[in-house]
Amino acid sequence: MEKWQKNLKASLIDADELASYFHCDGESLSRVVDKYPMRISPHYLSLIQSPGDPIWRQCVPDIRELQEDGLLSDPLEEENLSPTPCIIHRYPDRVVFLATTSCAVYCRFCMRKRKVGCSSFEVQTEILEAAIRYIEETSAVRDVILSGGDPLLLSDDHLEYLLQRLRKISHVEIVRIGTRVPVTLPERITPKLCRMLKSYHPLFINTHFNHPLEVTSASSEACARLADAGIPLGNQTVLLKGVNDDLETMKRLMQKLLTIRVRPYYIHQMDMVKGTGHFRAEVKRGIEIMKGLRGHTSGLANPYYVIDAPGGKGKVPLLPDSVCFKEDTLLLRGYQGDTVEYPL
Repeated sequence: MEKWQKNLKASLIDADELASYFHCDGESLSRVVDKYPMRISPHYLSLIQSPGDPIWRQCVPDIRELQEDGLLSDPLEEENLSPTPCIIHRYPDRVVFLATTSCAVYCRFCMRKRKVGCSSFEVQTEILEAAIRYIEETSAVRDVILSGGDPLLLSDDHLEYLLQRLRKISHVEIVRIGTRVPVTLPERITPKLCRMLKSYHPLFINTHFNHPLEVTSASSEACARLADAGIPLGNQTVLLKGVNDDLETMKRLMQKLLTIRVRPYYIHQMDMVKGTGHFRAEVKRGIEIMKGLRGHTSGLANPYYVIDAPGGKGKVPLLPDSVCFKEDTLLLRGYQGDTVEYPL
């Protein structure tokens, strides 16, 4: 067993243990964990400075997750866009391949809260094979995004098997990996892993830093190893109320990402996922942050601010001074020309 696997096994998953560690309400924690699993890796746990801080909010269960907030478990209709289990085919030329339901940390704002960390959704071998067959048989697919869960929690051999299979498909031109491991389990980014990944270019990685406190010496080293392997690194941040919904925090995060060779790619408006309503900042706040970034820091530090439109209509970029408001509703136009009303 490798060091990263031992550390993952040592993660905090028990509500009572967490309660004793921080002297907080174990009963409330247990009620949430019974529905939405908890896992906090030793590294990410070490980043918590005090209860309620930006790291705590992202990983520690909150009783508000159980509130009936009127939101949906699958607002992006991923299940309806799934021609076979583990594949989401929303856009014509690319698919999301859900290779696992495990993560090193189960983020409390997760867009796939309905299935990530749940044993009933574990990905079996036959399901993975069916997903690969779908890609093989769908010639329009030129871009495959390995996601989950976190695909870098797969063993090196398992991950390489998937990459080998995908690389044998003539119409698949690029592979992308979406991972939060550089943030939550940086020791997973081993020299051995990087040597293996280097064999499967063109390969891109998008990671997921949400706060400057997550840019540590360990996460910086992990990103350096990936960059040195020739892998372009991007970052997708989620706009989170009480975590990063202020200009100075977001600006500092974007600037620090560039220092570790990670290009800011997206700031996501929170998806309207059941159990995450307490994380949703107002769209107007996100636009104010974008206005504060433009011209006030390097253009390289200016990502796209996007909403993933409900109903599976795809990502819509929001640009300051080019957004249409209708009373308490935002009007979004998707890439297919549809107009979608989005509540503010």
